[in-house]
Amino acid sequence: MMLASLWACVYSRFLRGWLKWVLRLLTGRCELQRVCGGARAGARRTRGIEHSLELSKNKVLRNAVYVGEDEVEKCVTDIMKEKKIIEQKNKDFKTDLQVCLLQISGYKQLYLDVENLRKVPYDSDNEEHEEELIKLWNLLMPHENLKARITKQWCNIGFQGDDPKTDFRGMGMLGLVNLVYFSKHHASEARQILSHSNHPKLGYSYAIVGINLTEMAYSLLKSGALKSHFYNAVPGLPNIEHFHQFY
Repeated sequence: MMLASLWACVYSRFLRGWLKWVLRLLTGRCELQRVCGGARAGARRTRGIEHSLELSKNKVLRNAVYVGEDEVEKCVTDIMKEKKIIEQKNKDFKTDLQVCLLQISGYKQLYLDVENLRKVPYDSDNEEHEEELIKLWNLLMPHENLKARITKQWCNIGFQGDDPKTDFRGMGMLGLVNLVYFSKHHASEARQILSHSNHPKLGYSYAIVGINLTEMAYSLLKSGALKSHFYNAVPGLPNIEHFHQFY
C-alpha cells in the first residue's frame, strides 16, 4: 500500500510530465488529443479527459473540470488556444472535448440537484408533499381507499407506522419522489414487488427498502461511482430524470 502511494506520488510529480512530453514529440498530439482519438465516446473517453485535466499543471486545463454548462464552449476554445490546437485541423477534437466537458459539468450539477431534493424535509403542511404521498398510495393500492391520512393502512405498503412522514427523515423528498417515480413508470413491477414484500416468511417493508435504495443510489452518486454509468448512458448533460431511471 505504501509502495503504491509512493509510486503514484513519484509518477504524478516527475515521470508523468516527462512521459507526456515524449509522447507529444512522437505523436504530434497532446494528451487530450490522444485520449479523444484513442477511445470511443462514453465513460472511457470522458473519464480519461477528466483525469488528464485534474492532473494538469496548467491552470486553464485544471479549472476546466469546474466550469458550468454555459461556460463549456468558451472553455474548449481556451484549452485549444493553450495547447496550440488548430480548430480547422481538429474539428472532431473540439466537438469531442465539448461533449466530455458537458458530461463532467452535468454530473456535478446532477449531484447538486439530487442533494437539494434530499435536503427538502417532508412537510405534512405542504400540499404538494401530501399530494405526492397520496399519489404513491393510489399507484400501489388502486383498489383500496385510505380511511384517513394517519392510519395503520400505510403499513400495508411498507411504512413503519401510522404516519409515513417520519420515514423520510434521512432522504427527505428524494425518497418519496423515487418511490412515486418507480410506482408510476413501472406500475406492474412495483405492485408485483409489493405483493412479494407481504410474504409471511420472506417479506420486507416495501417503502422502507425503497428509501434505503434511494440512500444507496445517492451515496454512489456522491462518491463518483456512477460516473461511468452516466457517461455511458447519457451523451450530454445528465439530469435528475436520469437519476430516477437509475433508481
